[in-house]
Amino acid sequence: MLFTIISCAFFMGLVAWYSYVKTKNTVSDSDGYFLAGRGLTGGFIAGSLVLTNLSAEQLVGLNGQAYNANLSNMAWEVTAGLSVIILALILLPRYLGGAFTTLPQFLSNRFDNGTRTYVVILFMLGYAFVTIPSVLYSGGIAVLQLFNVPELLGISLEQALWIVVWIIGIIGAAYAIFGGLRAVAISDTLNGIGLLIVGLLIPILGFIALGDGSMVEGMKTISTENPEKLNAIGSADDAVPFGTIFSGMIFMNLFYWGTNQYVIQ
Repeated sequence: MLFTIISCAFFMGLVAWYSYVKTKNTVSDSDGYFLAGRGLTGGFIAGSLVLTNLSAEQLVGLNGQAYNANLSNMAWEVTAGLSVIILALILLPRYLGGAFTTLPQFLSNRFDNGTRTYVVILFMLGYAFVTIPSVLYSGGIAVLQLFNVPELLGISLEQALWIVVWIIGIIGAAYAIFGGLRAVAISDTLNGIGLLIVGLLIPILGFIALGDGSMVEGMKTISTENPEKLNAIGSADDAVPFGTIFSGMIFMNLFYWGTNQYVIQ
């Protein structure tokens, strides 16, 4: 436990330090703050987009759903590729052509200020009551399980959850408030490297544990004793029915990737 805490604190400190060094004296105007001075390279943009999409919703929610059922919920991420292509080829050129940095700004130009106001209100309500609470809650649950915070601090589960949620929220807000988009993009990319390493280690170590020291045996065990867990085609009773992949899911992913404020910035 002590090693986990120290290694986590070290990595977070390293990310914060590097983000500070790279963003120092770069947020003197609105372009520097909201658009990272229009100077982000492709690597940081790609890394930040991946981490924007991979939050606690996916790391906790999708993995938990797959563990309880099967792999059919992978459709959320698989179909996202089509939406990103549509964003890149159709929507993004329009955003860039009009120098739009927000969707409301685009809608105001395309329609009127009334439409812009309605969309801003809807987005703010969605972020305030749906997106942010679910991310903070699921992230808080993950931290509680990883570090056993209630026992570590000698407090109740509810108290520990509130403390962790506030800490996560403050740390995340600090990057955006004090460093702007560049700080968020850089920290996302560095965190993404760590996430990729850990993400690969989890199934590897899991298969090794399942196979009593052999990853290959672990893979054989799950494929022979629980083959239903590897099913990627959802039935009508699954959380992601197969038919929805070609209908509603495409539109939901297009809405996310085409209108998300951070993706557009």
